[in-house]
Amino acid sequence: MRNLIQLSFLSPLKDFAIAFLRVLTGGFLVYGVWDNITSAARMDEFEAFLAQFGFPMVELMAPLSVYTQLIAGLGLVFGLLTRWAGVLVTANFVVAMLMVHINDDFRAMWPAFVLVAIGAYFATAGGGAFALDRLLIRKA
Repeated sequence: MRNLIQLSFLSPLKDFAIAFLRVLTGGFLVYGVWDNITSAARMDEFEAFLAQFGFPMVELMAPLSVYTQLIAGLGLVFGLLTRWAGVLVTANFVVAMLMVHINDDFRAMWPAFVLVAIGAYFATAGGGAFALDRLLIRKA
């Protein structure tokens, strides 16, 4: 009965769940910026978007945000330097929350808030058993 209440039989699936969250989040980040990378017009639109929220040096900040998300997203997808990817995601979306979503209600702030939380999770917990990090970092 205790096993049923605690659902402890699901524990062996933990690494699959972590990999799923990593790949899903990383894929979302890459998908979200791909148009900015492949289209100068879309990058210009993103610069205008940042300008309306008072970002300085949008010609620098827009590509910085876009390429940060791309690099972090690819890091998450492959589980490569996952903790660093988590730090980048957390930092990028804390800035988004403070600069873009600060006056939003909780529902509108939720996607950025969740990305901060997911980034913090991967920054602290790493990529799990199925991450490429495991090949690079061997425990002593």
